Amino acid sequence: MKTLIHSGRVIDPANRIDSRLNLLIENGKIACATREMPDADVKIDASGKIVCPGFIDIHMHEDPVEPDGRIYSDEEKSIFHCMLRMGVTTAVGGNCGLNCCDPGDYLDLVDRDGAPVNVAMLAGHAYFRETAGATDKYGPTTQAQREEMVRRIAVALDRGCAGVSYGIRYVPGIDFKELLATAEPCKKSGKIIAAHVRSDAEEIYDAARELMETGKALELPTQISHIGSMAGFGQMPTFLEMVDEARANGLDVACDCYPYYAFSTTIGSTTYDPGWLERYHCDYDAIELCEGKYKGMRCTKEIFEEMRRDMPECMTVCYVMKESDVDYAFNHPNVMLASDGILSHGQGHPRAAGTFPRLIAEFARKGKITLTDAITRMTAMPANRLGLISKGRLNAGADADIAVFDPDRIADCATFAQPVLPPVGIDYVLIGGEIAAKDCRAVNDRLGRSIRK
Repeated sequence: MKTLIHSGRVIDPANRIDSRLNLLIENGKIACATREMPDADVKIDASGKIVCPGFIDIHMHEDPVEPDGRIYSDEEKSIFHCMLRMGVTTAVGGNCGLNCCDPGDYLDLVDRDGAPVNVAMLAGHAYFRETAGATDKYGPTTQAQREEMVRRIAVALDRGCAGVSYGIRYVPGIDFKELLATAEPCKKSGKIIAAHVRSDAEEIYDAARELMETGKALELPTQISHIGSMAGFGQMPTFLEMVDEARANGLDVACDCYPYYAFSTTIGSTTYDPGWLERYHCDYDAIELCEGKYKGMRCTKEIFEEMRRDMPECMTVCYVMKESDVDYAFNHPNVMLASDGILSHGQGHPRAAGTFPRLIAEFARKGKITLTDAITRMTAMPANRLGLISKGRLNAGADADIAVFDPDRIADCATFAQPVLPPVGIDYVLIGGEIAAKDCRAVNDRLGRSIRK
C-alpha cells in the first residue's frame, strides 16, 4: 500500500530540509520526497501543517507489566498511549536505573503484543543491583554482587538494550568502583550510559563530574538526564559551561531536559531525605501530592511525614525550579528534549502527556526558540544520540515514523490536576507508514515494535 502526505511544510532537521514537499510512503519506509503528486492508495492532506519526523523521547519510564504478563495498556492512562497522542513514535524506557522487569524480556513483550509506540530500553542499574541481592540502597555492594550485576547487564545489552541507566540519587550506596564495573559492558558496542546524577542544586557540579569521569574512563557516550530538575535552581549556566568544557576535551556528553518548572518523584525517594528543605530553600508546601487521600493538596510537615511513612510510593510534584534556568537550557545546542514522564495509573506529572507539544507552544510559538530548533531537539538530536540511523529523519529509505501538526494550534492540555489530558493540534501520527493516531487519539495502538541495538 502506498500513502502520500501532500501539501505540507516538511521540516527535517537531520537532512537540513524545510520546504513544501510531498512524501510517498511504501512498505513502512519513505519511498521518496517529491514536488509531484504521485498516485497513492491513501492521501493525507497536510495543507497548512508541519510534516516532520515522529518525536523521540530519550528519557521516560515505561508502563508496568500486569499480572497477566501483558504491558499495562489502559488507553487513557498508560504512558505509551500518552506518548503516542503527543506525537512520539519512539520512546526509551528503563531510565534512572529503573526497570519494571528484565528489560530484555520487556522488549520481547513489545514484539509479542505490539505497543502504541516503538520502544527501546536501557538496562537499569538499580534493577540489576536488587536482583543481585544488594537490597540496601544506602549500602555498598560486594564483589560477588558486582560480578553478578555485570553478568546480567551484559546479557541485557546483548539482547538489545541501548545502554545502561543509573539513578545514582536513588541508590546513594553506589561508589565509583561500582559505576565503572557496571558501565564496563557498554564498551563492547560503545553503548550509552545515562544517569540521574547523585545530587542537584549546589551539589550538581560534583554529581555531574562523577558521571562524566565514568564516561571518560571508559570512553563511553554519556547522557546527563533531566537537567532542569538537577541544575534548575540557579546553577544552569555554570553547569552547562562545565559540560561544554568536558565535551571540548573529548568526552561525548550531552543533556536532556523537560519544559516544565516543577519536578516529580515519589515522596519516599531519597530526593526527600533530610536536607531537602535546605537544598531547595523551600518549605513543605512546595510539594503537591498526586495520589492518596491528600491528592491535589500541598504538604504540611505533618502530611509529609505521614505520607512518607505510610505511602512512600505516592507520586509528588515539587515546585522549586527556576524558569530562567530551564529556558537557558533550551537555548543551548547540546540539550535535547525528553519528558522524564512517569505515571502511576494515570497519576503524576503532566510532562508525561504534554512535553512535546509544550515545547512548540510555549517555547517556539512564543519566540524563545525557533520552530526548527524545537523539532531538532525532539527528532534529530535524540536519534543521533542513540545511533538510530533510520529514525528522526525523512529522507528516502528512512522509517516512515511521522508527525503532522498545526503549528498555530498545537498545545499541551495536561495539567498537574489532570496530568493525562491529550494535547490538541496534532493531526496525524504515523508509525511504519501506518496511521497510529489521528487528532490526538489512538487509531491503532499496536504498531510499535522493539528497537534493539
